[in-house]
Amino acid sequence: MKYFFFTGLLLSTLGLANAQTAKRLNFTVKADSIKAHVQPTMYGIFFEDINMAADGGVYAELVKNRSFEFNTNLMGWAEQRKDGGNGTVSVVDRKTERPENPHYLTLNVSTPKGYYGLSNEGFGGMGIRKGEMYNFSVFARQHVGSKISLLLELHDSTGAVIGKTTLTPQGTEWKRYHATIQANTTTPKAKLYIWAANKGSIDLDMISLFPTHTWKNRPGGLRADLVQKLYDLKPGFLRFPGGCIVEGRDLANRYQWKKTIGDIDKRENIMNRWNVEFEKRRTPDYYQTFGLGFMEYFMLAEDIGAEPLPILNCGMACQYNTGQLVPLNQIDPYIQDALDLIEFANGSADTKWGKLRIALGHPKPFNLKMMGVGNEQWGEQYIERWKVFEKALKDKYPQIQLISSAGPDPSGDKFDYLNATLRGFKADILDEHYYRNPDWFFKSVTRYDNYDRKGTKIFAGEYAAHSPNKAGTENANNWQSAIAEAAFMTGLERNADVVLMASYAPLLAKVDAWQWKPDLIWFDNLNSYATPNYYVQQLYSLNKGTDVVPLTLNGKAVTGQDGQFASAVLDKKNNELIIKIINTGKDTMEAAFDISGAGSLRKDGLLTVLQSDDLHTENSMSNPSAVKPHTQTLTVNGKNLVLDMKPYSFNVIRLKFAAK
Repeated sequence: MKYFFFTGLLLSTLGLANAQTAKRLNFTVKADSIKAHVQPTMYGIFFEDINMAADGGVYAELVKNRSFEFNTNLMGWAEQRKDGGNGTVSVVDRKTERPENPHYLTLNVSTPKGYYGLSNEGFGGMGIRKGEMYNFSVFARQHVGSKISLLLELHDSTGAVIGKTTLTPQGTEWKRYHATIQANTTTPKAKLYIWAANKGSIDLDMISLFPTHTWKNRPGGLRADLVQKLYDLKPGFLRFPGGCIVEGRDLANRYQWKKTIGDIDKRENIMNRWNVEFEKRRTPDYYQTFGLGFMEYFMLAEDIGAEPLPILNCGMACQYNTGQLVPLNQIDPYIQDALDLIEFANGSADTKWGKLRIALGHPKPFNLKMMGVGNEQWGEQYIERWKVFEKALKDKYPQIQLISSAGPDPSGDKFDYLNATLRGFKADILDEHYYRNPDWFFKSVTRYDNYDRKGTKIFAGEYAAHSPNKAGTENANNWQSAIAEAAFMTGLERNADVVLMASYAPLLAKVDAWQWKPDLIWFDNLNSYATPNYYVQQLYSLNKGTDVVPLTLNGKAVTGQDGQFASAVLDKKNNELIIKIINTGKDTMEAAFDISGAGSLRKDGLLTVLQSDDLHTENSMSNPSAVKPHTQTLTVNGKNLVLDMKPYSFNVIRLKFAAK
């Protein structure tokens, strides 16, 4: 480890290239000149059920098609026989009696000895860990005269039994039964076997298996490792549930929040709209059980310290699909859904929907402050519906900030029309989306420099640098895409008086069941890893500060000169100055900072570096730390700071002010 001495500074360098050969750039920071306030919500996350993010992902249910509601009723299930047992299976339709859960299974065992039953393959297998307990549950009823007992087994991919228990339902009325299985082996591809013994018939529904260890150990809860990664981002907000699933391919398959709360067995399943969206990435077993519903989303936001940001359908299906519209004279139910959601989130016990929230176990309001009207809608039809929504919502809840669509692209006719029209109506916040190549992100760092400082604000609701292509299946979460995003985000931060919130998209992807790349977090049935893009988001979120101050190079904002991008903020809560600087060049650069207006700086500071010499470097299951932040201490004397920045590096400097 080398040490370089500069006037007023002792800096331990991380073994960087010889400082004498690096080009020197002189930056100025005016710590006493506040330009904008950084919102606590500035850097958040956007959850959409794409890439198996919910069912088969963060929702920890291990059984696929647990209620036989997929279009192919036995998808995920297979008949099994052993020890001479035999029988038949049928799926019964009770649509008139239970329209929200119309199907259940009947097992008919025709042999007095042996076993007949079914196996469930899970979502590409079931991730099972040695020593952990798994909670099995089922709604069951015996047929008259039957005394069927159930043997429950977990099998690994070789067919070996790795855990088992028994269960004997009683009576001819529906009742929920529970059992626990302890696993003796870790495997990513287990299956659940349900064996029925004794001649007779039994009805089964809502067959479920959850790990005992979930996020906060909630029964029927969320996958702990994935939620931990969300928590570790320290997001300012959680946007949910989409995205395109809000719209649906048609209105019948739009997201309807009222159907996603309450008893799990009363939540109507629908096909996920990403099931058939891409010809080359079709996933016929991709459905929404809504086990992760609006109540769970609100609780997730609360758990991770994020403001909830629900997005609701505005009477328009996805315009890339059917483009189905609700006539304006029939739109009242959609508006009522929005009004009722605010009451559900914030209402007291003397309101209908507030009372329901309390009954579901959350006495305190969720303190909802903002809501999205539509997703990526565009055109006159959107404006017609937006105006009706805006009036109704603002008349009753003027304090709720409304997020409005700026369309699917950051430029072009659709964007220009919405941008001008909604600004004319003084919309609260416009939601801009951009999926572009890395070069676009570098060139667009000044995008918001000339936006109206007093008008409609901006939510960068969906963005990602696509390397090499836009919206392709070959895009990678490589360092090239991540460093482009890091550079672009200096422009978001410098313009924090215009840009109030920003979120990368998509958030989650399963390694063997994705539809879209790139994504922030990748997972399989047992493990997960963070991408370089994740660490960029995390470094911004953990270092967002409270107030923007000028950081310049030769009197100008640092927006690409000599391959450098930079921003600076004060953190008044912790009495610190935070500098973010990205060296996008292939050479080491020497950065000298002249810091004025800060008073005295303490001798101790921190430098965190995210870097790779190869722009194509990616993290993976086998190498999850190929690109990962590394932090070292800085020792500072005075107000001049000099350090060498590695090629292709994102550097975050935290300097503490001395106590007055």
